[in-house]
Amino acid sequence: MNIEIKNAYALIDGSIGRHSIYIEKDLISGIDKEPKGFKAEKTIDGTDRLVIPGLINAHTHSYMAPLRNIADDMPFMDWLLKGVTPVEDSMSGEDAYWGAMLGIAEMIRCGTTTFNDMQMHIHNTTRAAKESGMRAVICRGLVGDRYDREDRRIKEALEELQDGEGTNGRLTFRLGPHAPYSAGFDYLRGVVDIAKEKGLGIHIHLAESDSEIENLKNDKGLTPIEYADKAGCFDVPCIAAHCVKVTPSDIALMAKKNVSVVTNPASNMKLGNGFAPVPEMIEAGINVCLGTDGAASNNSLNMFREIGLLTLIHKGTHNTPVCIGAGEAIKMATVNGAKALGLENTGEIKTGYKADLAILDLNTPSMVPRNDMLSGLAYSANGSEVDTTIADGEILMESRELKTIDLERVLYEAEAMMEKRRK
Repeated sequence: MNIEIKNAYALIDGSIGRHSIYIEKDLISGIDKEPKGFKAEKTIDGTDRLVIPGLINAHTHSYMAPLRNIADDMPFMDWLLKGVTPVEDSMSGEDAYWGAMLGIAEMIRCGTTTFNDMQMHIHNTTRAAKESGMRAVICRGLVGDRYDREDRRIKEALEELQDGEGTNGRLTFRLGPHAPYSAGFDYLRGVVDIAKEKGLGIHIHLAESDSEIENLKNDKGLTPIEYADKAGCFDVPCIAAHCVKVTPSDIALMAKKNVSVVTNPASNMKLGNGFAPVPEMIEAGINVCLGTDGAASNNSLNMFREIGLLTLIHKGTHNTPVCIGAGEAIKMATVNGAKALGLENTGEIKTGYKADLAILDLNTPSMVPRNDMLSGLAYSANGSEVDTTIADGEILMESRELKTIDLERVLYEAEAMMEKRRK
């Protein structure tokens, strides 16, 4: 569909001004100047609207959305092993599908157009992503001790690569070894070998908690960052989630190896794991992006919440109000996320880039008055301002109505799934 967004405020090259944006099929074909031969099939009046690049959730577990609020106020390992894992293990593939649909619906409503997902149920998150129209990077979670090429999880991860066919690049894939405490050294080395062979990247949890650090130090004499590097994880494009408990030498190593780090402020705080040294990582030259983690640890998949927390946390921990400003936080949720995921033509509003956009209604109490709209995105917006979400040129939500998801059915299935487990 050819779409004209007429005379809207738009965030382009870090600043906000009035622009008209032209979309042909999946691409932005023009800004301000109407492309030759362009005929709009749909015109969106941008008078009181702000267009931003679609947000990129660089680390989540969408299928776990129904697990929100089931294991709160617990120590990290108790939360993981006693609270979440038993419910997660009981989920069927169909449960995972409806869980992913619930998470995707929440993300679309908050202006997210791309998510990087570590999941455990083959084909189900990809099915949900396909049906919803979102852009997604799918990573089959991998755990094990000794590497075996015939390992069921690895075979499933390779089988799932076929799910991206016919999606115009909306679906891409990585391998997802879970963490150093769940993936043995030999296993990690084997996963890395497959990643090299298939031209895939790695998505892994690293240095998230004190117990992880202490156990690995006692067992291997290494930090999680050193362990992952020794196993070869940084020899392929690597996205490291969390990195809360890292040393200066860890930071230097990740910078040297071009590792992208995903910080997840709400999840890290809720589980009592602390605050990642984001300013220090940025100063070292690391590409830092932003994620929510799963709803089991965050209780929300709202990237605006993460943007706000990100800007505030580090001002407090570093005792300076000029630490991580609004523009830098928005960049981490868009441009940096695209870079981490290897999505070269997303994350910005530019001619020739993918038409992945979120359109906010400025006539809402949280965005009035329009003193500094960039600041408003970081410090005032809460996600409810998102009126329209477009991914790959397809309108996924308009006037707050989801166009590709039967929300009533999704809500019913998610509630029914968990009601059985509450009895």
